[in-house]
Amino acid sequence: MSLEVKIPPMGESINSGVLAKWYVQDGDTVKKDQPLFELETDKITSEGTAETAGRISLLVAAGTEVKIGAVVAKIDENATATPPTASPVPSSPQSAIANPQSPAVRRLATETGIDPATVPGTGKAGRVTKGDMLSASAKTAPVGSPLAGAPTPPPPPSSPVSPQSGIPHPQSPTERQTRRKLSPLRKRIAERLVQAQHEAAMLTTFNEVDMSAVMALRKKYQDDFVKKHGVKLGFMSFFTKAVVAALRDVPALNAQYAGDEIIQNNYYDIGVAVSTDKGLMVPVLRDCDQQSMAGIEQSLADIAKRAREGKITLPDLEGGVFTITNGGIFGSMLSTPILNAPQSGILGLHAINDRPVAIDGQVVIRPMMYLALSYDHRLVDGREAVTFLVKVKQAIEDPRAS
Repeated sequence: MSLEVKIPPMGESINSGVLAKWYVQDGDTVKKDQPLFELETDKITSEGTAETAGRISLLVAAGTEVKIGAVVAKIDENATATPPTASPVPSSPQSAIANPQSPAVRRLATETGIDPATVPGTGKAGRVTKGDMLSASAKTAPVGSPLAGAPTPPPPPSSPVSPQSGIPHPQSPTERQTRRKLSPLRKRIAERLVQAQHEAAMLTTFNEVDMSAVMALRKKYQDDFVKKHGVKLGFMSFFTKAVVAALRDVPALNAQYAGDEIIQNNYYDIGVAVSTDKGLMVPVLRDCDQQSMAGIEQSLADIAKRAREGKITLPDLEGGVFTITNGGIFGSMLSTPILNAPQSGILGLHAINDRPVAIDGQVVIRPMMYLALSYDHRLVDGREAVTFLVKVKQAIEDPRAS
């Protein structure tokens, strides 16, 4: 008996996607719940798994756009013998991957020269994770080199793998350009960013915040916090709570422009921008006004992990009223973030750097961070934007009082 492998429903607004890659080859024997393929849509990336064990026959090549419900393979439940040595289904170079590898794993393989096939996998169905590759690098490397002592990476092969797409492409002196098709997610991100700039009267205002008090609190309570809650006390929980307090004082930043109406939100679901190999995603933390600092940190750790593993669902991305984006983790000193429509505000965090500041007539060195608030001027006046940013600054500089 053969079971059809179909593209699963992804949500009412998603009708199709791109079958980005196969984790198995034509004729492989697969196990129940084994990951079979990766599907990219304009909103999320997800995996399709086997509903039964048996021998799989691939019907659709990787890189093909497929409709929801389309049959892409069949699994013969009666076939359990060793798979034949048949040629795989013609597909793009990324389609036939016997052992599924994430873009991060492939990138580390290129940088370190370690073959993922030689690394014991701790992920689902024995998949090799980024952590597995980093551990393997640390074990084989001498002390004092870049990756906890990783050896100098070997020269790249003649057909290196693009870290963005995972598609091998040739390099030669005559090829000065290469092309690859936009993924549905990247295309959607581009459309939304342009739309936000065209439709909103966007303006950005700035301030700076002294991080001394927050850093002192984290240093004092970090060990106890980790022991009690199982996660680190980071900066984002402080800023999330500060944003909630500021939204209460300045409700215009918690509203949406809708033609001849203003929609006022009376809840505090905060979006947090997460960078992934596929692009920027903004999963939402629910009811942040009711969550503790530990609850926020735990939620952050969970959504960040699921976003990078491609396991974010549509409900995770919907309903946010305000967004926080942290370019500081990449070293950004200052930026003007773009609104996450239809929200009317987004707060940009930046790198913390020691700078001289004047306090009580004395010049002292303090860990300072620039804050940037982009807002929709159709709803938010300059006074309200500045007030909001000052409220955030006050909450961070005196967290015990907020």
